[in-house]
Amino acid sequence: MSQQNPVIQPPSLRLKVGGRFGAIDPSAIAKAEAALKSLSGNFAQWLSEEVVKLDAARQRVRDEGVTAETMETLYLRAHDLKGLGTTYEFPLITRIGASLCRLIDDKDKRLTVPLALVDAHIDAIKAAVRDDIKTDEHPVGRILIEELERKVAAAA
Repeated sequence: MSQQNPVIQPPSLRLKVGGRFGAIDPSAIAKAEAALKSLSGNFAQWLSEEVVKLDAARQRVRDEGVTAETMETLYLRAHDLKGLGTTYEFPLITRIGASLCRLIDDKDKRLTVPLALVDAHIDAIKAAVRDDIKTDEHPVGRILIEELERKVAAAA
């Protein structure tokens, strides 16, 4: 029996900008939401490109070693995915990216983080994309993110 995976819809632009910026023309928000919806066919490709960039940043750490520069690049790639995951209809990737960012956020500590835990995050992101695991409602997604977050909390 196949389990149906619900797709969590990101909040509309109207909810994100409605109260913070004063009077915003509702038709402008509607146009922006329509434009975003029209681009959704590109999300899979764009997400794949972001994952390739993250994996390249990890490879650079492996090739050049753990330095302030290589870890900063890795952090920035993780931060990008944290911000883009939900937009690209993968809220699980946003959550995994957030966990990875928490792990390597502190510039003083990022040079000593367990690289196996960094690898686990990146591999989890790649698995989520490969297996189309979009949310933590998926049993594998839930196990992955809960374990990653537990390990990051323990490493803190």
